[in-house]
Amino acid sequence: MPLALLALAIGAFGIGTTEFVIMGLLPEVAGDFGVSIPTAGYLVTGYALGVVLGAPLMTVLGTKVSRKRMLMVLMGLFVVGNLLSALAPTFGLMLTGRVVASLAHGAFFGIGSVVAADLVAPDKKAGAIALMFTGLTVANVVGVPLGTLVGQSVGWRVTFGIVAALGVVGLAGVAALVPDMPKAEGVRLRHELAALKNVQVLLAMAMTVLGFGGVFAAITYIAPMMTHVTGFADGSVTWLLVLFGLGMVGGNLIGGRYADRALMPMLYLSLGALAVVLALFTLTAHNKVAAAVTIVLIGALGFATVPPLQKRVLDQAHGAPTLASALNIGAFNLGNALAAWLGGMVIGAGLGYTAPNWVGAVLAASALMLAFVSAALERRDTAPALLATGSVPAERPAAVSS
Repeated sequence: MPLALLALAIGAFGIGTTEFVIMGLLPEVAGDFGVSIPTAGYLVTGYALGVVLGAPLMTVLGTKVSRKRMLMVLMGLFVVGNLLSALAPTFGLMLTGRVVASLAHGAFFGIGSVVAADLVAPDKKAGAIALMFTGLTVANVVGVPLGTLVGQSVGWRVTFGIVAALGVVGLAGVAALVPDMPKAEGVRLRHELAALKNVQVLLAMAMTVLGFGGVFAAITYIAPMMTHVTGFADGSVTWLLVLFGLGMVGGNLIGGRYADRALMPMLYLSLGALAVVLALFTLTAHNKVAAAVTIVLIGALGFATVPPLQKRVLDQAHGAPTLASALNIGAFNLGNALAAWLGGMVIGAGLGYTAPNWVGAVLAASALMLAFVSAALERRDTAPALLATGSVPAERPAAVSS
């Protein structure tokens, strides 16, 4: 694999750290600013919505420059946002910093996915995308737990200062290692927008919203769930996040490997199993060992959907994939925002800290239904073309008697 994928993974590591570290620090941030846990959850929702808005906005703004230069601009914006979060004197400014940092997220992964796919052979594209996303998943094994530990030990502001420094390292990596690839000839913004009319692209994005939203419904409130329901100490949240991250790393690599072989079956399996595991989490959250195992499975099954869904969008938006790719990253975070909001609502309604798990199970099951619909539509659209070319016989030939 090209060395440039390492640079993309470095940037993904910084972005993944800032996206997920807030989940382990919600109690500390809430206590510092004097707000409730559901209110502090807006830091997750706000970041996710910023990704949704920033993905198309920053991608469109980047159509006039090379992909490498745009990736560097996005990492610079990421650094500014995290510095603002680290220094924010009020909850409102903290939220503003999160949104500023999030504007870089969708476009970085969207453009980065296109660059990663262009660097390898056609039968290796999902694997290359998965390797870039490995930076995001490894962040959950290393960056997020360490950030949580630092935040609980010496203050969450220090954590976000370190995240800003990670952004600087990511910027340097992109500058040094990513080739200055020329833009595709003849591809204009209108072509990128036209790709969004493809029903299969829209269905893939809807699966992204619902499928990964199911993960965030449970994981956003993992700290209060594990401490209030399961009985873990506050310090245990760190290693629980490590388990979640390990699951993500494994699921991402498996999803990338098998998406190049059997994309839709991979989605059926991962989404179906995710719905079941999230539903069971309502029960397993009451036992420490069972809860830990479930957290690993949620991370693995959730991230097993990422490479196949991203590749499906690139395949269906062939020829003008950049905007669709970025919007699909926004779709991940739209699902995150929706799930965090719904999770906060059921907790606020007095249904308990395990109630978001049911929300997640319903979201994942809905994504599975859309996967079946997408496959059925694809078969319907493909059959006439095969018949017209003679690849499939229109009717079974009569048996020949002896």
